[in-house]
Amino acid sequence: MEEFKRLKNEGNDFVKTGDYEEAANKYTECMKLNTEECTVYTNRALCYLKLYKYEEAKRDCDHVLQIEDSNIKAFYRRALAYKGLQVRKKNTAGI
Repeated sequence: MEEFKRLKNEGNDFVKTGDYEEAANKYTECMKLNTEECTVYTNRALCYLKLYKYEEAKRDCDHVLQIEDSNIKAFYRRALAYKGLQVRKKNTAGI
């Protein structure tokens, strides 16, 4: 449990400095220790959104909503992921 907290805090610190790739890596390490902790999934989804990885963000939010069907952050970030996917689809349609 201590390792989980340490990794999560390191991820949070990376988010604060804008290093979303490293933060996502730390949250991924957390998931190896505890797959049921929703906050690391919503945190990683935030990182993926910042990195324009909308499909990955959506997948993390879907996972959270299977565990916790009223998680507001998961709903919100999934909506942002859908929006990003729609924008990407429109942009590639014109190519």
